[in-house]
This record gives sequence, structure tokens and C-alpha cells, in this order.
Amino acid sequence: MTLQQFLNSKNFNSEINEILLNIESGSIKMYEKINEETDDIFGSSGQKNVQDEEVQKLDLIANDIFIHAFNTNSNIAKILSEENEDIIDLKNNGKYLIAMDPLDGSSNIDVNIPVGSIFSILKNTEDGFLQNGANQKLACYVIYGTTTMMVFAINQAAYGFTLNTKNKQYVLTHPNISTPNTGNIFSINEGNFNSMEKEIIEFINYCKELNPDGKRTHTGRFIGSLVADFHRNMLKGGIFIYPTTADRPQGQLRLIYECNPIAFIAKCSGGDSTNLTQNILDVKPKNIHQRTAFVVGSKQMVNQLLSLYKV
Repeated sequence: MTLQQFLNSKNFNSEINEILLNIESGSIKMYEKINEETDDIFGSSGQKNVQDEEVQKLDLIANDIFIHAFNTNSNIAKILSEENEDIIDLKNNGKYLIAMDPLDGSSNIDVNIPVGSIFSILKNTEDGFLQNGANQKLACYVIYGTTTMMVFAINQAAYGFTLNTKNKQYVLTHPNISTPNTGNIFSINEGNFNSMEKEIIEFINYCKELNPDGKRTHTGRFIGSLVADFHRNMLKGGIFIYPTTADRPQGQLRLIYECNPIAFIAKCSGGDSTNLTQNILDVKPKNIHQRTAFVVGSKQMVNQLLSLYKV
């Protein structure tokens, strides 16, 4: 079943369907850029974004592709992008807002590691983008890896579509995704180990314990691309942890256009998320590029980590 056929079979809001088709067209263009073109897509652009991070050439390409795709949709009023300091006003009375990280993990593109695009769709209210993540109407990411996949969550369910590269159509391959309640994968940048909170260190040490036969109980897997790490853990069972650290006291990941959509997909697939104080989806943002600590994955593993903060 193609994406279009799937949407025709559901009673989703027609305006949400149109946004999904915008993401489809933009992501296919991104697939073509990454896999079928080699000219001028690698390396740094020489610019820095609002977070003072180096912008890759492909960051700008992805940003332009998706802004153009959404700009054709009169249902979209404004766009918030990681690559733009200010909100992009499309100057219409559209009902929806799009927050996006057009290319997550872009620093990995030069070394052929999976990257992705992340999208959060909100109703256009007086709070604008400063809404709790629980208010999202749709959350979606695309992962450009060994295959290109689109995963989205809507109406309490999550679905995965894989791109048929011959006819450039997404086909339903993962209906009703369900995250295992627990798993044996932990994903964390252990380069920050000595600057993490003691509860995080205790949990990581627990994951490294051996069973009575002297064999490992968990396995560490960290790619450094949020979409790729989350995608693996969602399907196989595991936990992704990016806490505050000495050099990132507010956390590294952005709340509105990285953590909220991933957390929404996790919830709709049976997983859970937290900033180690409260559920990510209950956090009211204070600014559009707000950073946060972020833990997401199998519910039992997230709860086990949180239990260490209650002792």
C-alpha cells in the first residue's frame, strides 16, 4: 500500500494528509540529493546557526527543500526551523504550524552515517510554537539510511513507510509500530560520562553489569544521530539518553523540533520520554530554540532510570 493509498483508506484530517504529502515530496528530493548527486553537498557551508553550531552545506539544502514544499500549502501559516533564527511567516491564515529540524545529524553526512529530517505539526493558536508537545497533531521523521523511511504518529498510532527507490513511492512496511516494553540497548555519548549526574552514571553502570554466566546484560549503541538512534531503539527495544552535562548545562537537543516530535512518536508506539524532571510532552516551552535534557525509549527502561532520581 502506497502512502497515498494508505491516507485514502484512513479518516485523517485532509489538511494533515496534505502536510504528509508535502513531507513525502521534500524527503524524496532529499533522498535524490543524498544518493544520486555528489556535487557540492559535502562539508561545511562556512556559516553558523542561531545555536552557534557549524552549518553543513546539506543543512541549507534540506532547509530550502522543505521550506519550498511547505510554502505551497495554504494550510501552513508559519515554519520554525533549526536553521533560521526567526520564525518564517508564510503570510496566510493557515491552521497549522510546522517546526522542523530539516537535517538531523548533518555532521555525519561526510562519513556516510544515517541522517534524518524531523517535523512537528501544531495547530496555529495564540501560543504559537510555545505549546506543550502533547498538543501536536502529527509528528514525523524521515531517516536516510540503507533504506529511506518515513515514520509518523497520528491518532495514537505510529506507522512506517519505506521508499521504493525505483518508482519513488513510499510503501507501508511497518503498520502500527509497537515499541517493546523493555530492551537491552542503551544509547548515550559516554564521552560525557564523568560530567553526568550520579543517577545517569549509576544507570549506565547497571547496564554494564554481567549476568551470573559472565555475559553482558545490555549492549551499548550510539550513532550520534537522534533519528537513527531512536529508530533502532523504537523497533528493537532500548533507551536513548542525552542528559545535561558540564558543557551543555541546559542539554543539547532542542525541545520543540527535535524532542517533542520524537517523544510524540514514542508515546504513540508505546514508549515513554522525560527530561528527568517531567514528561517531555508536558513541558511548556519558554523560547523557540530551547534546549533540554532528553531520555526516550522503552517504557520500563525509562521508568527504571527515573526511579533512581526518587530514592
